[in-house]
Amino acid sequence: MTELPNRCVKPPGPRSRALFAQVEQRMRGHSGQVKLFPVAFDHAAGCTMTDVDGNEYLDFSSGIYVTNCGHCHPKIVKAIQEQTARLMNCHDFATPVKQEFLEEFCSVTPPGMNAVQLYSDGTAAVEAGLRAARAITGKFEFVSFWHDFHGKTLGAASLALMSPDKGIRAPGSFLAPRPNCYRCPFRLAPDTCELYCVDFLERVLDEETTGQVAAIVLEPIQGWAGSVFPPEPFLPRLRELCDRRGILLMADEVLTGMGRTGRWFAVDHSGVVPDILIAGKGLGNGYPVTALVVRDACAEALDRISASSSFGGNPVACAAGLATIRVMKEENLLENAARLERIIMARLEALKERSPIVGDVRGKGCLFGIELVKDRGTKEPHPEAGKRVYQRAFENGLAWIPAGHILRMSPPLVMTEKLAERGMDIIEEAIGEG
Repeated sequence: MTELPNRCVKPPGPRSRALFAQVEQRMRGHSGQVKLFPVAFDHAAGCTMTDVDGNEYLDFSSGIYVTNCGHCHPKIVKAIQEQTARLMNCHDFATPVKQEFLEEFCSVTPPGMNAVQLYSDGTAAVEAGLRAARAITGKFEFVSFWHDFHGKTLGAASLALMSPDKGIRAPGSFLAPRPNCYRCPFRLAPDTCELYCVDFLERVLDEETTGQVAAIVLEPIQGWAGSVFPPEPFLPRLRELCDRRGILLMADEVLTGMGRTGRWFAVDHSGVVPDILIAGKGLGNGYPVTALVVRDACAEALDRISASSSFGGNPVACAAGLATIRVMKEENLLENAARLERIIMARLEALKERSPIVGDVRGKGCLFGIELVKDRGTKEPHPEAGKRVYQRAFENGLAWIPAGHILRMSPPLVMTEKLAERGMDIIEEAIGEG
């Protein structure tokens, strides 16, 4: 492989711009990631992607937290091809590949979580989780957290803090601040706050809800908001609160699951077992398959909610999921994610020391964030720098993810140490110019 970046023309090149313009005539509402850098990709392999102009990029986004095993992993491609030639869809009937996939998947879920329903996208699985919570508890309200992201249909979107132009939130949906020790919503210090955010959550439960809360829903680590990690005691405190009040704990691990943080699921770092868990994105390594999982004690409730969908858990999706989990085990990708964490975090911490616009850096496994600020004292966000740095790094051969003043990195778990170092070289150069 030619050492990255391998540029044929300055990106986005003429063919990329022309193709994007043609697509935009029919498809509207692209992500900020695409709008800021309208490149058109042609093919990918492992940790690299190639655009229609022949430019090659190092992928620090895994598609969008999806291709944990790298692009077009040959074992996963073979499994999909073979299953496509055998049986593509049969509604929700049993198939040999579904049975194998379910056994393999439940071998990595948290202890005592073996009741599964399969869907084709994260939003659908989250909506199913809400239905399950209602069926299990007989209650109808939900509490979620500021700036978490759970999907774009009504129930899932109602769990998020949205601007008025993005729709009306469903009745029975309540929001609470969640810990962000770099930007505490209560302006407290993390070493003395005693997790006041959990105490405040109790006030929300007492003063805003009707007492009919079925579940507290959260991303164990915020993704869309900028790779924001809660303090270690947060999840155990939340588990204790839920147990004391008879409320279910629902963990949305669509983004953080399947090894992204160096464990199979982010909750595994704390030892907390949720009542409901949602898995997706990396579960099929690019093929659409997601899962709703509940504790065994609650399994009966899944028989009382709509379980089937046109594409959820179809034979090809199950083949992709089965091959993905097996590749992750065979290639020790959780261990590699831990190695990459040490390498990249060392570079990020050194970058923070040198660069005045880097306010905070954070990461676990292969999930990282860089927060850019105008002033370290005031911590004023610097979205202009975020835009410039994102675009400059992309021009120099790094595909990654912007979030305003926060830059997000999610390299594939198969990445080598050499490629990780090269990616950080590109990022450091872009920030130095920012």
